[in-house]
Amino acid sequence: MKTYRMKLLPEYFNYIKNGTKRLELRLNDEKRKELKVNDQIIFEKLDEMPEYLTTKIVYIYKFRNFEKLIQHFDIEKLADKTVTKNELLTKLNQIYTKNQQNKYGVLAIEIELV
Repeated sequence: MKTYRMKLLPEYFNYIKNGTKRLELRLNDEKRKELKVNDQIIFEKLDEMPEYLTTKIVYIYKFRNFEKLIQHFDIEKLADKTVTKNELLTKLNQIYTKNQQNKYGVLAIEIELV
């Protein structure tokens, strides 16, 4: 079992902390290709007062791009019911370009707090 560190914007960190967000969405780049079920991810909240959450990987879903991924899951697993799928997709496309998504593919990493 390995432990990885990932940074999160405060709103997405809080969704995990509150138990609403159970899938972390990332590019399937070289760093993420090493992830395995039962590995741990320590999330750091990008804020003036950093916080940390330790999670365990339950399952890893692979998709071609975020548009396909978002169509597959309910918004409650991806973020929070206060966010629309279109809002989430817009945010993801600002963080990761279409070229990056096409080059690497994307992941939905199912997590649980430990």
